[in-house]
Amino acid sequence: MSTNTPFRYDYVGSFLRPAEIKKARADYQEGKIDAKALRDIENKHIEALIQKQKEAGYHVITDGEYRRAYWHLDFMWGFNGIEHIELEHGYFFHGEETTKGSIAITGKISGEHHPFVEDYKFVKQFEDDQVIAKQTIPAPAQMLAELYRGDNTKNTKKYYPDEDVLIADIAHAYHTVLLDLYKAGCRNVQLDDCTWGMIVDDRYWNAKMGEGVSLDDEANKYLKINNLALEDLPEDLIVNTHICRGNYHSTYASSGAYDRVAPYVFAKENVQAFYLEFDDERSGSFEALKYVPEGKKVVLGLVTTKKSLLERKEHIIARIQEASQYVPLENLYLSPQCGFASCEIGNKLTDHDQWAKLSLVKEIAEEVWA
Repeated sequence: MSTNTPFRYDYVGSFLRPAEIKKARADYQEGKIDAKALRDIENKHIEALIQKQKEAGYHVITDGEYRRAYWHLDFMWGFNGIEHIELEHGYFFHGEETTKGSIAITGKISGEHHPFVEDYKFVKQFEDDQVIAKQTIPAPAQMLAELYRGDNTKNTKKYYPDEDVLIADIAHAYHTVLLDLYKAGCRNVQLDDCTWGMIVDDRYWNAKMGEGVSLDDEANKYLKINNLALEDLPEDLIVNTHICRGNYHSTYASSGAYDRVAPYVFAKENVQAFYLEFDDERSGSFEALKYVPEGKKVVLGLVTTKKSLLERKEHIIARIQEASQYVPLENLYLSPQCGFASCEIGNKLTDHDQWAKLSLVKEIAEEVWA
């Protein structure tokens, strides 16, 4: 068995939160239970989830992001020089506003003693000769974007008037965490990244152009910070990326084909594989895959996590064959398009729906790559 992600049938990483975890997290916030009690409950359910991941026949295990409220902010809150804040509004998704968490700078950003390293160690202990533990974290570009989100901009410029210094510090902080994860035994990291999804969305991009921002400048900025964080890492540390258009309570944030960003992220980002959304028409065609360099891997997110209806197997197989016109079949893989619960609210599926989706992904992959 390969010891590296991606696998022929794979998943992004987050899973629907059990009711007991949601209650425990709320109780902790209200002071009804302490941190140890919360962690004990999380540990119990993470161990049960890992057992189900193994029973489902998957070769990668995660903690389901059970310890997080958000797929991205909890990780950012773990940096030195960053604090948790609440804004006046959340992100505006298609027909729904998210909860209002965000981040603010309080001093120089650095990555020592990040709590996610200990969280990874808990999952690591359940590895065996059939499964490896994957750590999912938001991309450095995502943190940069969050620090310039609305009212955050003024505070960010107060501490970092020179954006190049900010980019360097974020990249160095990430590099520190990646090396600490490596020391803890981690060999597979996934950078989750919505920044490219933002750029491909016409409404978002038209607003940025109105601010005098060029595509080349914006894309190169995100590419620069991601690649800086990945410089000089151990050769056996596999870093992949998942590019998303937003996933909150079965809604989405942006629409648009990859064409606008493919010459940057596909062609130049120093990752080994791309986990990509291709579950509906918002993702555009496969043509942008022509920018993926020879030998790099693409995980086709063809099965949606946003609704319970199971895809037709024949349709998914035909889509895989279509994508193979641009990337050789041996370099293609299959997964759902995103996680099942990018935030603790989760998507509008049941636990049964979630595992049925993963069963379908495995069944199709075993047929295509038999």
